[in-house]
Amino acid sequence: MNKKVYESELKKLQIELVALQQWVEQQGLKVVILFEGRDAAGKGGAIKRISEKLNPRICRIAALPAPSDREKSQWYFQRYVSHLPANGEIVLFDRSWYNRAGVEHVMGFCSDSEYAEFLRSCPEFERMLLRSGFVLIKYWFSVSDEEQEKRFNERLNDPLKRWKFSPMDLEARSRWQLYSEAKDRMFAHTDTRQSPWFVIDSNDKKKARLNCIHHLLSKIPYQHISHEKVILPELDTRGYIRAPVEEQHWVEDHYPDQ
Repeated sequence: MNKKVYESELKKLQIELVALQQWVEQQGLKVVILFEGRDAAGKGGAIKRISEKLNPRICRIAALPAPSDREKSQWYFQRYVSHLPANGEIVLFDRSWYNRAGVEHVMGFCSDSEYAEFLRSCPEFERMLLRSGFVLIKYWFSVSDEEQEKRFNERLNDPLKRWKFSPMDLEARSRWQLYSEAKDRMFAHTDTRQSPWFVIDSNDKKKARLNCIHHLLSKIPYQHISHEKVILPELDTRGYIRAPVEEQHWVEDHYPDQ
């Protein structure tokens, strides 16, 4: 996608996201958005573009690490519940409770009975959230094996992206078919009428971001909130003499004016 067109469209959508954020805050909505998909599918990039112009006190990202021993002994959904939004908040889950249906199942990090229980209880858990007033939107970023391989190679060869690559990525790559089967089974159990999955074609990352934001804006009815005109007051510096700036520890300017 043409970069200039992409940046122009992204700016328009981000302006609407700010309006949505203000509406969520004013109306006291509780918005939960899940981002799932294979490694290197583009979830992180979409989350970044959604959140980068928003107030981090209202819109926050939940990217949970591997569970501790204590968390493993809890009710499975418990560690995720603590990250759910209060009134007037948006939470973007960079991976979510669906870890159990994907990586935990495929990599053998949970038992067969725990996996089966998740598939049974997850739809009811999400219905509970909806009945409690949460807005729940679920996105699956779909990437081809050829595009994933290309992105993995970029991560390996780009020092700015090398941190994104982990040994788990290699394991996931070697179990592509198992992940496909797990995803299909997950959809069969959790793609419900009340809480459907929305699939994003993410082979083109720029288009995927725009399509995701555009769709998100369509799923939450909102209105633009008008603001009164603000006039900045004059500075009142009477009766105060500031300390000499030479006494402060200034950072050296390594980039003089050209």
